[in-house]
Amino acid sequence: MDTFARDHLPPSALWPTIEFTTPELRYPDRLNAATELIDAAVARFGPDRPALRTPAGEVWSYGELLTRANQVARVLTEDFGLVAGQRVLLRSPNNPWTVAAWLGVLKAGGVVVATMAALRAREVAPVVERTRPSLALADPRFADEIRGLLTVVDHDDLRARAAAKPGEFTAVDTAADDVALLAPTSGSTGSPKITVHFHRDVLSIDNTFGRHVLRLEENDLVACTAPFAFTFGLGMLVVFPLRAGACALLTEAATPAQVADFVQQQGVTVLATAPTAYKAILRDGAEAKLSGLRTAVSAGEHIPRETWQQLHDRLGLRVVDGIGATELLHIFISAAGDDIRPGATGRPVPGYRATVLGAAGEELGPGEVGRLGVIGPVGCRYLDDERQKDYVVGGWNVTGDMFHRDEDGYFHYHARSDHMIVSSGYNIGGPEVEEAIDTHPDVLESAVVAKPDDERGSVVCAFVVLREGLEGDDAKAREIQDHVKRTIAPYKYPREVRFRTSLPRNASGKLQRFALRKIVEEEVLR
Repeated sequence: MDTFARDHLPPSALWPTIEFTTPELRYPDRLNAATELIDAAVARFGPDRPALRTPAGEVWSYGELLTRANQVARVLTEDFGLVAGQRVLLRSPNNPWTVAAWLGVLKAGGVVVATMAALRAREVAPVVERTRPSLALADPRFADEIRGLLTVVDHDDLRARAAAKPGEFTAVDTAADDVALLAPTSGSTGSPKITVHFHRDVLSIDNTFGRHVLRLEENDLVACTAPFAFTFGLGMLVVFPLRAGACALLTEAATPAQVADFVQQQGVTVLATAPTAYKAILRDGAEAKLSGLRTAVSAGEHIPRETWQQLHDRLGLRVVDGIGATELLHIFISAAGDDIRPGATGRPVPGYRATVLGAAGEELGPGEVGRLGVIGPVGCRYLDDERQKDYVVGGWNVTGDMFHRDEDGYFHYHARSDHMIVSSGYNIGGPEVEEAIDTHPDVLESAVVAKPDDERGSVVCAFVVLREGLEGDDAKAREIQDHVKRTIAPYKYPREVRFRTSLPRNASGKLQRFALRKIVEEEVLR
């Protein structure tokens, strides 16, 4: 009934090639992903099997999750008049009510707009402007900051309203290619790209990576440190467990040390996190706490071969590496078990094909380094965004990563081709950090680059020019760091602040970030 999302899809000529090359990727015309995830799970595994757990001891069964998802759908349609196609923004850390809300929106025929709870109002505002949600469902701790942007229903209100509703709801009869999810990327500029995903796409990530690589079992307990707003976290904690009859352990935030404790104390069998966390656990000598794992997944950035080898030598774990993208919803190149080759990311997951592209878009041969191109059952569709032309080249999804392919078809990662700073699995746009720094009253200008870091992969390093008459010192650096934390999501703050009298520019006045990048890279080499 509300066609906004479909009306703002890119022209079909700009879509990537979409392929359904395995039997499980062939879908009926009518499909509601939430029904396939929770109603089908209850029918298959029964209502009493645990679906969601928290470290505090809260447990939701599959039947309880279905009831609450249905009640949320009733609240949305009966109390707020939600119609099919309208957007609902979710703002919450990983907890059971967020899962119920996500499923309830889809059941009601709505479109989920996923956002991270850590984002500030100024970061959420452009997402709201681009996606035009009718309301937001938010954790009470994160509701007040966005009340000026749109109508907000906090989870306390949602729970009270849901409790008064019957637990049955007939899901809206959506099409397989109706829009189900709008997921913002962490772009390299302040303007977020909004990726569009259909109902069938949600199932496709399980019918590819979930089925062929991850292979969850019914008695698995899955933990993942990524928030639901990262589609990696959505897959690992919602889609894959529900399709397998497994249980997800939901943690709102956890340090690597806490992750290791949760694995040991809660009996986690499958863990997914960034290489940073694995490195920190090894550094602290806490890897024995991971001994109960059946499977470990690493994503968000390339896992160093040394880290992979240490986990294998000490625990016998063959960590599953993988590369995915918000544009394609989840992992599309990976390997598991005996198919893993340490140092290589893997091969295309069944359902995908990949290649390495040269500067002119031509396919390169083995051993040649170029841009990664991917085709599969999902692909990049930005919501009303000219940058669609940059991501899709000749039908290929071009991710911005540099790879080479060996003679056996394994893909080996080299670097990002853009200026994104990848730190602990988080994509941080340098220009956004610069903009936040520049709002400090003592700052004249700034430039941000990635500095290689053994633990985090990279950290944000800021070069700052202060206003005339001011001198930079440790106190001023901390002041600027705290200012950035208050202005944008705290994880984006510069871990290093260096003061300079000027920034390098070319003859036309353009900032030369490569000169600053060279400084920090040479320091690391020394």
